[in-house]
Amino acid sequence: MESLRATPTAAGGLFPPLPCALEALPLLGVDFSSAPSRQKPVVLAWGRRVGAVVKLEAIERFSALPTLAERLSAPGPWLGGFDLPFGLPRSLLQAWGWPLDWAEAMSRYARTPRPELQAAFAAFCAARPVGQKFAHRVCDGPAGASPSMKWVNPPVAWMMHAGVPLLRTAGVTLVGHAAGDPARLALEAYPGLLARAVLGRRSYKSDEKAKQTPERLIARKDLVDALEQGRQPWGLRLRLSHAQREALVEDARGDTLDAVLCLLQAAWGAAQPRYGWPEAADPLEGWILGA
Repeated sequence: MESLRATPTAAGGLFPPLPCALEALPLLGVDFSSAPSRQKPVVLAWGRRVGAVVKLEAIERFSALPTLAERLSAPGPWLGGFDLPFGLPRSLLQAWGWPLDWAEAMSRYARTPRPELQAAFAAFCAARPVGQKFAHRVCDGPAGASPSMKWVNPPVAWMMHAGVPLLRTAGVTLVGHAAGDPARLALEAYPGLLARAVLGRRSYKSDEKAKQTPERLIARKDLVDALEQGRQPWGLRLRLSHAQREALVEDARGDTLDAVLCLLQAAWGAAQPRYGWPEAADPLEGWILGA
């Protein structure tokens, strides 16, 4: 296997210092969509961390990617957790004969049309045994995340296809991957990691109206209660207004709650060495906050 490429870790590099004191740093959680609309917008949850308390300050929604790109291109500072993959599995890139450098691989990925990518994904899966169809990143297992090459249910491969170029064009630092503006720091988050730590396998959301059941409503209430009380692995306590609490519980799709879960992951990562990246993490594949 090719050795992991080392890249700068000083200020302005892949792991720049916090752009300001943690208590003053705007934190961001993003529930992303590769094809947002008024019915299914990208949701941004803004907040701040003081000690073990994370206060939700604002929710923004974007029904088009260009307006989201404009928002993220504005001056910082901020640190955000984004619910989309930032990298492909090393084994997949090796099988394809693609560059084993993150920037080169992502540039090629971005300029390859989705039908061509889907055919390449399908051909890779077809050649593998049942139960091992998809290639996984090292971080997928501990996070419980879908493989980043998955193009349906959920289509995280298309989220990466839309989201990573957007972040690169916005000039942010993709922590561990690409140096950019050291005052705007983006990390990969996965809300299911924190939700499962609280709820186990209970489902709390659905995009399908028929599946927006009372049981899922109760699960959202239980999850929000646990977050407010700090009953989750990192001990952070979410501070909400009454109206914010109602909004999180009443969103049956779970998009607003997912953005807040990503916000909490960002708040945790902001206080960790290397923003939660293990020393041995593969910079080609990336890492999920808290995995």
